[in-house]
Amino acid sequence: MRAVIQRVKESKVVVNDQDVANIGKGLLVLLAVMKDDTEEDARHLAQKIIELRIFEDENGKMNRSLQEVSGAMLVVSQFTLAGDCRKGRRPSFDGAADPVTARSLYGQFVENVRSRKIPTQTGKFQAMMQVHLVNDGPVTLLLDSHKSF
Repeated sequence: MRAVIQRVKESKVVVNDQDVANIGKGLLVLLAVMKDDTEEDARHLAQKIIELRIFEDENGKMNRSLQEVSGAMLVVSQFTLAGDCRKGRRPSFDGAADPVTARSLYGQFVENVRSRKIPTQTGKFQAMMQVHLVNDGPVTLLLDSHKSF
């Protein structure tokens, strides 16, 4: 799995001019499921993101996790993160999981987050979405479950 994590003051997802999800302080996670991803990838990546110490403490240092600041998470499926742009000018999405597998592992990732008592909202799988955010910092990180954490 590949994820772009953005620390936000607020974020929302709009589909067909309707708000479908919104959070205040927390993390916006753009998530791609790759062909060789497993349930273990979903579990491990969810745990890693929840425990990242990327929120400021009383001294202004990034020393607190999402749980410690009582933050929320907005998870948006974004298969384009699976794009390979190394050859030519058109991205290849051959590395992305098929939609059935991707939906299942995306759902497992979300359930792993919710099981840790994190308020969690989601975008709409396979929909054209507009994602709005107020990036806090900005703090933006990239994670890949196939690279060592």
